[in-house]
Amino acid sequence: MVLEKLSQSLRDTLSKIAKSMFVDEKLLNELVKDIQRALLQADVNVQLVFSLTKRIRERSSEKLPPGLTKKEHLIKIVYEELVALLGKEKAELSITKKPYTIMMAGLFGSGKTTTIGKLASYYAKRGYKIAALGLDVHRPAAPEQLVQVCSQAHIPVFINKQEKDPAAIYRQFQGELKKFDIVFVDTAGRDALSAELIKELEQLNSLIQPEQRILVISADIGQAAQRQAEQFHQSVHITGVIVTKMDGTARAGGALSACAVTKAPILFIGIGEKSNDLELFNPQGFVGRMLGMGDLEALLEKAKEAMTEDEAKDLGKRFLSGDFNLIDLYEQIEAMKKMGPFSKIIEMIPGFGQLKLPKEMLDVQEDKLRCWRFAMNSMTKEELEDPECVGRDRIERISQGSGVPVEDIRGMVKQYKQSKKMMKMMKGSEQNMGKMMKRLQQMQVKLR
Repeated sequence: MVLEKLSQSLRDTLSKIAKSMFVDEKLLNELVKDIQRALLQADVNVQLVFSLTKRIRERSSEKLPPGLTKKEHLIKIVYEELVALLGKEKAELSITKKPYTIMMAGLFGSGKTTTIGKLASYYAKRGYKIAALGLDVHRPAAPEQLVQVCSQAHIPVFINKQEKDPAAIYRQFQGELKKFDIVFVDTAGRDALSAELIKELEQLNSLIQPEQRILVISADIGQAAQRQAEQFHQSVHITGVIVTKMDGTARAGGALSACAVTKAPILFIGIGEKSNDLELFNPQGFVGRMLGMGDLEALLEKAKEAMTEDEAKDLGKRFLSGDFNLIDLYEQIEAMKKMGPFSKIIEMIPGFGQLKLPKEMLDVQEDKLRCWRFAMNSMTKEELEDPECVGRDRIERISQGSGVPVEDIRGMVKQYKQSKKMMKMMKGSEQNMGKMMKRLQQMQVKLR
């Protein structure tokens, strides 16, 4: 998942609290050291880390809220302080005029142009008439890349490859851009912050006077993110941040916490290469996922985009019942694949983040699904309704009839058994951390 290492460290820390007999000074000291170590390893700014853990220590002596134990209250404090570090509330753009101009800024390689394509797709799905304007006149491939990423969402792009003055390009298309609801402006980047880059951005900002100035920053740049954010903010007054490449192995803490310096909220995070791999950033849900509490709001948002309300209700009913056959499993997996990779969906479901699920169970690829469908066409009604009866002889017969390799059919049956086992785990796992996470997740919803 996103920030997997940090997430696991924080979950281990909270698990230590849950398993402790009582909360005392020794436990509090261990908790503070564990959180400091986890956040520093994730590249979060040192001063921010020490400020956060200082507040946790100070708040640990607060009067207990009604209905909470001391352990639960301590976990709640950790959750709230992490949310505060990442911006407290979800920040959404409010499209107040036409055209609503959004200027994108960032260094070369941060994913600025790709992000415009994702944003264009995101807002086009919500009924807005979108256009993109290419003002990166320094990178030869920039105009073509902008056209390519926007064409996937059928978004018109205004470029002039012969003109080398970005201000002139803006003036050329200014009249046509007034026909659109939202206009995304792609500006030039550099390999590093430079006087030329800053001067060009300041001039364009003064000319265009955009409603939003969004900094696109890569998750893999570490603590250098703070300096970048400060410089861009001083020059054009950044109003929002998008953190890209959150699906990689980057520690990402530097990019996320840089926003605390500029006071500009994180608006979205990029979680993949596809046009729909952009997620509205919600600090409460994001921290909830990291701590294993889930993020129901993000899950419902994904479900709305992938399927109808009736399909979603039916999927949820069968998925949570644990009473399904091989065809049900196939349909569940196929429906959930529309919502994105399993590993990202599972972490949004409250309680599931605490389970150590096998990697192969979360990594069902499209070609594997096609093989399963061929195999199912060669199975009897009895085998489809009760896969437990599918032994070696039956697997060989199904393989011969479908042309699907024996190992793939074994994998399908194994996946079915693991899914049944997981559901039993979920039904019976109501102790210690599981119960506590459920209660805290309920509180998390009330806090929104």
